[in-house]
Amino acid sequence: MDIVIRAVVVFAFLWVAIRISGKREVAQLSAFDMILLVTVGDLISQGILQEDYSLTAAMLAVSTFALAAMALAFLTRRFPRARPVLEGLPRIVIRDGEPLLDVLASEQLTFDDLAEGARQNGIRRFSDVELAVLETDGVFSFFTRPADESDPRDGAVADDRPL
Repeated sequence: MDIVIRAVVVFAFLWVAIRISGKREVAQLSAFDMILLVTVGDLISQGILQEDYSLTAAMLAVSTFALAAMALAFLTRRFPRARPVLEGLPRIVIRDGEPLLDVLASEQLTFDDLAEGARQNGIRRFSDVELAVLETDGVFSFFTRPADESDPRDGAVADDRPL
């Protein structure tokens, strides 16, 4: 039973750590981050299993993590009001071609992160974007204006520079 309790505590700690680190951080793991994640996983398993390297203990710890993840998914589906706490909310980061710098700051993102996301989606200028959303999984969704629709800022060029 001790392994199950330790696994639940570590799962909750990791969940909080990932939620605090920001949406975008999870979506853009580098090779180094993946190696770090595997190493941390090994260290965590040692803390959960407490020198018990048996196959049973490892399967019990992994099963506990899987059940905890399934429980969070169930709570998210069953109680929609809990969804913002458990998964987060999508955030609008560009409205009518204007980056919302305060939202970027609160999500621990830089202007360069936003520009990179735009480039990856084939967006050349922020003025082409009607709306951009940072999704709960850290991915940007861009909604551009139709080609025949004019810029509502009447030719303003504040962020009309190429990305």
